[in-house]
Amino acid sequence: MNENFGEVLDEHRLLKRSLADLLEESERLTLAAFGSVVTYSRKVFIPLTPLCRNVCHYCTFAKTPHRAAAAFLTPEQVLAIARDGMRAGCREALFTLGDQPEARYDASREALSAMGHATTLSYLAEAAALVLEDTSLLPHLNAGLMNAADYAALRPVAASMGLMLETASNRLSEKGGPHYGSPDKLPARCLEAIEAAGRARVPFTTGLLIGIGETRAERIDALIAIRESHRRHDHIQEVIIQNFRAKPGTRMAHHPEPSFDEHLWTIAVARLILGPEMTIQAPPNLRAPDELAAVLRAGVNDWGGVSPVTPDHVNPERPWPHLDLLDQATAAGGRVLRERLAIGPSYAQRPEAWMEPALAKIVRRSVDARGLPITDGWHPGTAVPMPVETRSGTTARSAIIAGIVDRALAGTRLNTAEIVRLFEADGPDVGLVARAADELRQRMAGDAVTYVINRNINYTNICLYKCGFCAFSKGTAKELRGPAYRLDFEEIGRRAAEAAERGGTEVCLQGGIHPEYDGNTYLGVLKAVREAAPSIHIHAFSPLEVTHGARTLGLSLYDFLERLKDAGLSTLPGTAAEILDDEVRAIICPDKIDTREWVEVMRAAHRIGLRTTATIMFGHVDRYENWARHLLTIRDLQVETGGFTEFVPLPFVHMEAPIWRRGQARSGPSARETLLMHAVARLLLHPLIPNIQASWVKLGEDGVIAMLRTGANDLGGVLMDESITRAAGGTNGQMWDVGRMATIAQAAHRHARQRTTLYQPVEEQAIAAE
Repeated sequence: MNENFGEVLDEHRLLKRSLADLLEESERLTLAAFGSVVTYSRKVFIPLTPLCRNVCHYCTFAKTPHRAAAAFLTPEQVLAIARDGMRAGCREALFTLGDQPEARYDASREALSAMGHATTLSYLAEAAALVLEDTSLLPHLNAGLMNAADYAALRPVAASMGLMLETASNRLSEKGGPHYGSPDKLPARCLEAIEAAGRARVPFTTGLLIGIGETRAERIDALIAIRESHRRHDHIQEVIIQNFRAKPGTRMAHHPEPSFDEHLWTIAVARLILGPEMTIQAPPNLRAPDELAAVLRAGVNDWGGVSPVTPDHVNPERPWPHLDLLDQATAAGGRVLRERLAIGPSYAQRPEAWMEPALAKIVRRSVDARGLPITDGWHPGTAVPMPVETRSGTTARSAIIAGIVDRALAGTRLNTAEIVRLFEADGPDVGLVARAADELRQRMAGDAVTYVINRNINYTNICLYKCGFCAFSKGTAKELRGPAYRLDFEEIGRRAAEAAERGGTEVCLQGGIHPEYDGNTYLGVLKAVREAAPSIHIHAFSPLEVTHGARTLGLSLYDFLERLKDAGLSTLPGTAAEILDDEVRAIICPDKIDTREWVEVMRAAHRIGLRTTATIMFGHVDRYENWARHLLTIRDLQVETGGFTEFVPLPFVHMEAPIWRRGQARSGPSARETLLMHAVARLLLHPLIPNIQASWVKLGEDGVIAMLRTGANDLGGVLMDESITRAAGGTNGQMWDVGRMATIAQAAHRHARQRTTLYQPVEEQAIAAE
């Protein structure tokens, strides 16, 4: 949350502002923070016990022992509900239960004792652990008042927890009020429980129940109390603004419900008090479908939990809207409906700060860079076809996205915030960005899909460095995912000659940093290749290898690169870039060259006439801001030197990567993010870098075709003997021959054309040589 937001806000003057004015400002703040995305949690309700020591006069969930079928669900019943939810695609198990019923009912104490528990919270911990162990669901616990010890006991088995503050008014607990006889509804006790959750580092849900007799001023007091607690602990993941619905059979069955305008007023005021970054929720089943668009415009950016399996046990008379209908209602408000986890997106981006390690690992592996789950089943390097959503229409942010795109098409250098906005595009806005990138591709590169006939020669997989993303590198002491190896000069030359005999125009040479290698080793590699294949283009040595070679010989980058060039080096690959942002490099490759050093190698190479490629490896621990900084670094260096021939997005292949296996990285980017990386790169790098390459080893056929329709114009090389992605678990093969290149181009309604490394048509090169 923006800690400065609201500092100049006189909260109680909100009472004098018009509803139209409040709604306009609230919508502006909501769109600025969340864009077009509105989230929901696909969950299953597990009503662990209907018994409760409180007697809230509007509640139909709580029952007395003689009206309840059983005091508690059995472990078998809990698991049966959870398994049903998992089969229906749910990701959250919402445990609802009465507050400490053992303090009031013998039946609760007896049932707990029979199960080996003294308290409801103790049994809740067991039930949540069963769900966590037996299913893929993440538990969210609504367990009433808790203290530090309670949170500590439940934190290992819960992704998040919650307690509705409902009101800050003590009046409502007096005789005749809705909370009379409910000791756990005293505002001070609820606020202390919310504070304790913050101290315990628990992602927490709270909120207001409006229309039960409180005044507008008292709602404002409650929102301020929530805001101040969040400022102290940063733990409130969402605030629910729930409208009271009168229920038959309760003491408040005839109590008037709040008007729709009253609900909208409270949502808008909540947004203004809590700030633009707070997630504000309103249950969609408590409003008519045609009212939901207005609810979004008032400031809501989350619909809460929606279950395809179980009813809303708190409001059983109000069934959940079908997800298709909710999607339509969301679209009517200019938004895009997206699933979330039980832990809110901003907390899922940094789960290690908010969860036990085992839970953090599950969350991190599930989400994209936004903290939202990847729901389509696709991951880079796998054989699963890449899904590409094509949705027509517009969103509430389309005009902003279109304006940024227009600036890019004009060749304007976008700033970091604008680039992040493009990466945040969702729903119809993805198509808007993709179409613009493809139109620009056609203008800049035409309809040819280019490729080079090349061979990869990875001359050693033994490396001194311990990059967390690399499954190719092997240590010298033991075998890991296959044997360590080192090719001698003779074998390197033989492979280069074989590539030339098979029609190759390029060899691409890269390897690990072997402890025995120095600058002379790289010069020896070039000599072996040049002697074996005199005319072949040598595309070799990452900036890390160049830096290592220069240091070991005590040479400057310029002097060593000149020696490499004289020995036959033609161009450099722009690998070892990963993410050119040192906050990310400190996590994924802390002992490797930093951003400045990578840029210096590229600058030096360009200045002595060596052209290079540029890459990005994305989808691990990085965020959109890091991607933006990387792209701007590439663009700015291209303005200075003009030395980059192409840009190559490389989505992270996670399966065998050490950092992923340790639970410290995501499972690669989503299909949406991958598509946008290619499209945004085309737009941002225009008109400086004319070629955007799609990596078939990462994307597979469907993915490559999608990228060719999204700004890419090149397929890279046939890559005889591709090994780096295969070592990471990739399954898309070692080589794509010329026929396959042509087939892929045709599938994208284009034509294939062989090129040289420097993007000359092979035929033109041959004519020039004559």
